[in-house]
Amino acid sequence: MQIQKAELKDLPQMMIIYQRAREFMRETGNPDQWKDSYPQEEVVRRGIEEGKAWLCTADGPEDGQEEDGLTQGEVLGTFYFAVEDDPTYHEIEGRGWLNHEPYGVIHRIASSGRGKGFARFCFAWAAGQCLNLRIDTHEDNWVMQHVLEKNGFVQCGMIHLADGSPRLAYHRTESLTSKP
Repeated sequence: MQIQKAELKDLPQMMIIYQRAREFMRETGNPDQWKDSYPQEEVVRRGIEEGKAWLCTADGPEDGQEEDGLTQGEVLGTFYFAVEDDPTYHEIEGRGWLNHEPYGVIHRIASSGRGKGFARFCFAWAAGQCLNLRIDTHEDNWVMQHVLEKNGFVQCGMIHLADGSPRLAYHRTESLTSKP
């Protein structure tokens, strides 16, 4: 797998992946997190224009993915990543963040449903960009909670989005996930 910056030409494919993610969330008991319209095309477009929207693509058959039926360059998923201060993370209820060092934020991570290990690969890539990672998810998104915890994220409490919606806040630091 590879990570590359998304370009405007990728926008239609990204919107298809987000539609699939909304359907998957509904099917797995999480109908309210993204509802029927999030993320809106203009939000995704802005992420692309700001250089903060990313794609995870298949390397192709030379890396043993032929058995999975993946083709080289096939888009396996998309996400937002940036090392930046997220205003919705300023206040947190509960345990609190693991540290107050600069951090990378991951938002809008969504899979095409193909390519085993997509989330793990994306999280590892993001950790290579910044040792501290923060992400949040809806309390009904059991699938994402499991994926986060399996990948070294620790639940730190509850944050609130700009519209007041609560989200479970997760933090991963290299010191907690590195192996001696």
